[in-house]
Amino acid sequence: MRANLIRALVFFVIIGGIVAAYLYRDLLNAEVLEVWVADAGVAGPLVFMLIYIIGTVFFFPGAFLTLAGGAIFGPVWGTLYNLTGATIGAAIAFLLARYLASDWVEKKTAGRLAQLKGGVEEEGWRFVAFVRLVPLFPFNVLNYALGLTRIKFLHYLITSYICMFPGAVAYTYLGYAVREGASGGDGLIQKGILALALIAVSLFLPRVIKRMRNKPDISEAK
Repeated sequence: MRANLIRALVFFVIIGGIVAAYLYRDLLNAEVLEVWVADAGVAGPLVFMLIYIIGTVFFFPGAFLTLAGGAIFGPVWGTLYNLTGATIGAAIAFLLARYLASDWVEKKTAGRLAQLKGGVEEEGWRFVAFVRLVPLFPFNVLNYALGLTRIKFLHYLITSYICMFPGAVAYTYLGYAVREGASGGDGLIQKGILALALIAVSLFLPRVIKRMRNKPDISEAK
């Protein structure tokens, strides 16, 4: 009885958070985030990562937060804060799905859950790496859906962190480059070219991995 009550409470909190994130999405922009971070002083990075964590759990667009992190903190620290916030948020969503909100996640992911479960059963962490790099599923939905598979939490956490790194670097730098362009900083052409190159790599890398994954094993062919 108590377990069911906790699950119901978690379910309504998640739904309420998602609805609030959708209704008030226009009120949260890069300028607002920058003010909050500045007002927090030395705790600014922690505030930003906390916002990223909450946003990940409640389905707030991660791309916006990643771009904002690059604009506020620059390419190096921005990547660290973005990746850390996204990974912790993804971990919380995974645990919520595994232990408290499994019924809701089953409905949310519909028929694709069987595909995820089958992939994890067959390939383990390699499948998690694949779906992190190749966007077959929306990021926020994937975090919850993987919680219903048999993947070990530590494997999920490490694989997610590593495989989200290329995209985090690319979009963080893009946010930084856009901010520099708007403020008229030096080396705009070089930064713009580098940003485009990083985006191109992050988009091209999944195709390479997908081809390698689908390539027949020579040893099996023999």
